[in-house]
Amino acid sequence: MKNSNKGLNHDEPILFDIGDIDKSGVDLNNSTFKENLIGDSFDDREIGLPGLSEPESIRHYVRLSRKNYSIDAGLYPLGSCTMKHNPRLNEKLARLKGFSEVHPLQPISTCQGALELIDEISNWLKELTGMEAVTMTPKAGAQGELCGMLAIKKAIETRNENHRTKVLVPDSAHGTNPATAAFLGFDVVTIKSDGNGRLNFEDFKEKVDENFAAAMITNPNTCGLFEDDIIEIANYIHDAGGYLYCDGANFNALVGKVRPGDLGIDAMHINLHKTFSTPHGGGGPGSGPVVFSSILKDFCPAPLLKEVDEKYYLVENNDDEEIDESFGRLCVFHGQMGMFVRALSYMMSHGSDGLRQVSEDAVLNANYIKSSLEDILTPAYDGYCMHEVLFNDDFLSGTGVETIDFAKALIDKGYHPMTIYFPLVVHGALLVEPTETESKNSLDQFIGTIRELAIKIHEGDEFFKKAPIYTPIRRLDETKAARNPVLRWQKNEVIAAE
Repeated sequence: MKNSNKGLNHDEPILFDIGDIDKSGVDLNNSTFKENLIGDSFDDREIGLPGLSEPESIRHYVRLSRKNYSIDAGLYPLGSCTMKHNPRLNEKLARLKGFSEVHPLQPISTCQGALELIDEISNWLKELTGMEAVTMTPKAGAQGELCGMLAIKKAIETRNENHRTKVLVPDSAHGTNPATAAFLGFDVVTIKSDGNGRLNFEDFKEKVDENFAAAMITNPNTCGLFEDDIIEIANYIHDAGGYLYCDGANFNALVGKVRPGDLGIDAMHINLHKTFSTPHGGGGPGSGPVVFSSILKDFCPAPLLKEVDEKYYLVENNDDEEIDESFGRLCVFHGQMGMFVRALSYMMSHGSDGLRQVSEDAVLNANYIKSSLEDILTPAYDGYCMHEVLFNDDFLSGTGVETIDFAKALIDKGYHPMTIYFPLVVHGALLVEPTETESKNSLDQFIGTIRELAIKIHEGDEFFKKAPIYTPIRRLDETKAARNPVLRWQKNEVIAAE
């Protein structure tokens, strides 16, 4: 077998290439159970899964784990993702038996403490956003978008205005925004950005007509900028009989400083992992609560948490007059308890002043990066940014180096790359979000690395086209990988790294 190890970073083939079906890391007694209980469905063929000895198994998975880059390993500058530290206090509290072992099907009388916690975090979210109601049900931001737009759709149906099918979405929006609207049967119309990276209000007004239903706006937007005209936009939307949905992915730039409800927003999802430090879903389950204004609060989904005589219960059925206008039920159960515990722990440990400092630090860190690099990189827009800073690829002009080359070179310097080629409104975009949890020392190291690479570009070094060099697997041919992907392992098939 070829040795591709580099220093202490071991190359690790996949289990199928190094395992043996006759090996197992665990000794099991031979089963004496012979009775077939499933009839013709029984398959007694060998499974053929490879195994390793115990020390080999441990080494295999430890080595694989070392290939992961995580927020515990270093700064994670992914823009529009908010990869921030997850406080260990949150994790400790989430593992308390009363929360970690609660079951959604157990009697309500036995989980009053869990319901009280849900009520408490609901009150925090309503207070922080200035909204009238909240549902904790959605499992992620995208499902939160679906929830908010379902409420809007139900409100339109209640008004007998089913002709309102047009939803306006800025061209800088995350792709889930237009996808959600289209999924619900709305006609999606794109709104152009202006030269300052914000929504083009004039283009917006031209596309509002009698069929207008709602607008889906991110604020701060995906360019890392605050929509200065948001109140005027909200008033215009309401005067036209429509609703304003806000993608709350970037609420960590506003929490404690601005209440979305005061801006005229009717519904907004909140990514708990982005603003309140819960772990990223990793495929789920995450949490994306949705808050509603007074004009939409009656349409939010079941279940509704109620407190009567210091006892909590869930209103489950639309036949109940309290939720008879609800669009129905979004999920089987009421949210993700582990995420609620972590988020509330974060809120209570910081307090109102601490949460306000969170947003201030997030904005400060992003602007520090911008001011430290604007002489050598090219910011996409002038002026201050919010929680993330967006660069274009003008600084690469004439060098032969592209955005993707720069990002891969950053890997060799020990950093996960920033978000690239998004948002699409900026050519060769590099979107950096340091978050509020990074220290000045950490930011200075990152800035120094970026400056080193930017200077190196103009030296004509071929390093950028070869990077990453120090990773276990060298640079792949992205075009070939996209057009001819290898999606499953084949026995005796050897796939050479490009």
